[in-house]
Amino acid sequence: MSRPLLHRRFPALARTVPHLRLGDGPTPVRRMTGLPLPVPVWCKDESGFGSGGWGGNKVRKLEWILPEAERRGARTLLTVGGLGTNWGLATALYAGEHGLHTALALIDQPLDDHVRAQFDRIRRSGATVHLTRTKARTIAAVPWLMARHTTARRPPYYVPAGGSAPVGTLGYVETALEIAGQVARGTLPEPSHAVLALGSGGTAAGLALGLRMAGLRTRVVGIVVNDTLPLDARSIAGLARRTERLLRRRGAATAAVGLRPEDLTVVRGWLGPGYGHPTPEAEAARHLAAREERLDLEPVYTAKAFAALLALGAEGRFGAGPVLFLHTHGPRGTG
Repeated sequence: MSRPLLHRRFPALARTVPHLRLGDGPTPVRRMTGLPLPVPVWCKDESGFGSGGWGGNKVRKLEWILPEAERRGARTLLTVGGLGTNWGLATALYAGEHGLHTALALIDQPLDDHVRAQFDRIRRSGATVHLTRTKARTIAAVPWLMARHTTARRPPYYVPAGGSAPVGTLGYVETALEIAGQVARGTLPEPSHAVLALGSGGTAAGLALGLRMAGLRTRVVGIVVNDTLPLDARSIAGLARRTERLLRRRGAATAAVGLRPEDLTVVRGWLGPGYGHPTPEAEAARHLAAREERLDLEPVYTAKAFAALLALGAEGRFGAGPVLFLHTHGPRGTG
């Protein structure tokens, strides 16, 4: 089984930052030819990443989070999300496969067929579910949740929403190195911009950090799809810097990147009434992606990001491009 690119680039990390292979890369890239845009658009399709019951960008983060939890002796992962959280489902499924229990604190979000189906999968995943309803109630419940899920004096390993802590963010530093390899091999032209949904920040932070570490000039463009977390260029750059400090503290001999807020673009205006609320633009983008590009987008994250990409591209905001769309949604046949 091949070593992760981070371990190959920085051999000392193999001893200090454990990795658990949960999927096979590199994930494919392809030119999107059916879009009504003046700029070339490529897609990096992360939907196929993951060997278990769910796929996509969450699995990239779990490859680093699960072995870190085990290294710390935890028996349970405690994390948070909405009723239809992809992150919570992926955590429960993959953690369960590797002997760890998952406890989820879930806040309300608008109910539709997508959320109902996802919540049903979560209930069948083996996770312990706590319906904390609101962000404020969830924060207030954290001390009780930590005590409730302490086993044999071992507290649960807490992971923020979306896995967006420095250890989880390594998943998209790894992916950025993978993209750099695809550029070097001529599989993908170096993108001028990489567009993705901005839900908890870890994917964007890791991607921006990793692209700079690899020497690429690609600018990360995050489309805000969540209003329950602080998501701006300053917070994303801060997470990237904390991730860089983690790498250096664990032995990575690398020149400092020091990502700054001005190195990122955060785009608002595509969220709609709030997290999880559908928008007409996202629905139109979802149908266009399915019809023209055979992409299975979902309404909460990727369809909104794709709608923004279409509008920004039509406005000429990407210059000559090419633009890379990061498709992060990874459904499986989980019923």
